[in-house]
Amino acid sequence: MKGLIIKPYWANKILEGEKTLEIRSSNANIRGTIGVIISGTSKVWGTVELVDSFLIPDKDFEKFKDEHLIDCKREDIPYKNLYAWKLENPKKFDEPIKYEHKLGCVKWVNLDGLENKIKL
Repeated sequence: MKGLIIKPYWANKILEGEKTLEIRSSNANIRGTIGVIISGTSKVWGTVELVDSFLIPDKDFEKFKDEHLIDCKREDIPYKNLYAWKLENPKKFDEPIKYEHKLGCVKWVNLDGLENKIKL
């Protein structure tokens, strides 16, 4: 199982079901349930299903605003390409689950062995 490290504000928006598109600079090949990790906490705060990943043409950035919630213009985002990672079925845990990962992880973390604690 993989976990995605996300800044606190955005992680909470995802777990509350308000943010259904995560904007990134690269395509996501992973599909299925992933852990939502709030950066700096070393804890999994919930799960969400990553169901799709697609390129957003610059001209369509505003069209998806209600899903990605980013309040800026396309030209304010430094990524050459924008990819939308489609998220569904968020589940926020009553208590976050502690985990450890190797230094240097900035996006994806392996959560192997935590599946039983996470209770997919």
